[in-house]
Amino acid sequence: MNRFFLQVVIGCVATAGTIAVAQQPAQPAAPAQQAPAQQAPAQKKEIKDPAEYNAYVGAIQQTDPNAKISGLEAFVTQYPNSVMKEDALEALMGAYQQTNNAAKMGDAAQRVLQVNPNNVRALALLTYSKTAAGQMADAKQYGQKGLDALKTLTKPDGMSDADFATFKNQLTAIFDRGVGLAALGEKDYPTAETDLRAAVEASPNDINVIYPLAMAYLQANPPDNLNGLWFIARAANLAPTPQGQQQIEKYGKAKYVKYHGSDQGWSDLMAQTKTTALPPPDLATKITQYVPPSLADQAADLVKNKKVEEMSFAEWQLVLSEGKPEDQEKVWSVLKDKPLQMQAHIISVDSDTSIKLAGSQDDIDAKKADIDLTMKGKVPAKLMPKPDTDLQFEGTPVSYVSKPFTMTMKEGALLEAAAPAHHTAPTHKKPAQ
Repeated sequence: MNRFFLQVVIGCVATAGTIAVAQQPAQPAAPAQQAPAQQAPAQKKEIKDPAEYNAYVGAIQQTDPNAKISGLEAFVTQYPNSVMKEDALEALMGAYQQTNNAAKMGDAAQRVLQVNPNNVRALALLTYSKTAAGQMADAKQYGQKGLDALKTLTKPDGMSDADFATFKNQLTAIFDRGVGLAALGEKDYPTAETDLRAAVEASPNDINVIYPLAMAYLQANPPDNLNGLWFIARAANLAPTPQGQQQIEKYGKAKYVKYHGSDQGWSDLMAQTKTTALPPPDLATKITQYVPPSLADQAADLVKNKKVEEMSFAEWQLVLSEGKPEDQEKVWSVLKDKPLQMQAHIISVDSDTSIKLAGSQDDIDAKKADIDLTMKGKVPAKLMPKPDTDLQFEGTPVSYVSKPFTMTMKEGALLEAAAPAHHTAPTHKKPAQ
């Protein structure tokens, strides 16, 4: 949304005012005979006092903004109850806008709303200015009032249907922008998505609403990834600086990879959004969601492609806790009753013959035991290792419990501080979310 867009909306005021007055005679009009109520035409504004008429015409037809301001201010002061007061104040908004007097422009808009609380031009100006100032609660309030007022707005005399549709479209963009940005700040994502999407459809090249719309889609819970990815790519294409484009594209690409599983297709999306404003109906067929394999599938793949003797303890744990029965059996048949030399982290020393350890990195981080080791005999106190240290040992697996996973080992023995025959590699990673 730029200031030129607002100028177009406010700039309609002077033209409308001129048309309204041009239809009036130079002298007060004679009262017309009243027609039956059911056939009465729409009431037109008419100034009957020649002095009031001339004052209005003299002010509204000024080409110099400062002269117009002086004339209109004098008019509304001298004729506070004039039928043309709302039109005069609307014209004041435009004149003050031409002189870049934002404060007086806003004051004129407030005065318009005192005459007509549903004046869409005044509501648009205040929505725009409050949004630009970051006063989002006010922007939301004026924006919502504006959207409500548009529902009953009638076409002004002398305005074509096409121009009226364009005018309403411009106002809608301003109102939806204010409401949508306020909702995004409040984390009201459904409202933000609805209003910002309407603002984007009305102003399809405005990055100031396209980027927030993308964030509304991507930050929602659950996120709307398809629409979010489309509009974040669109925002990257429309970024006004190379640095801004790089930052937005980096963020969007990371979101794309997380959703799709790879960056394949990202460059195509960037190319498409460069020339196309809105996502196509078949977007879901072009950006498919990556579904990670289940833990059981990961376990099956591990058993298929790696020897049990070459697996880490964490990989044994994955198969024995999450694998299918046949895969569990393939691993356990190799491990059971066979002495193993390995390294694990001590969680607790329960007695001079019982030590609880963590063999996978997940359980080390969680300070959770997954090995219950019973020593061959009593370990002297001076030789007993301390909790929260690493231990190199030998033990013979005799049983296990799948969930929560615990492997029971007997015939435990302390080993010298040398590289263990079987070490624990980092734990299996949790599947991507």
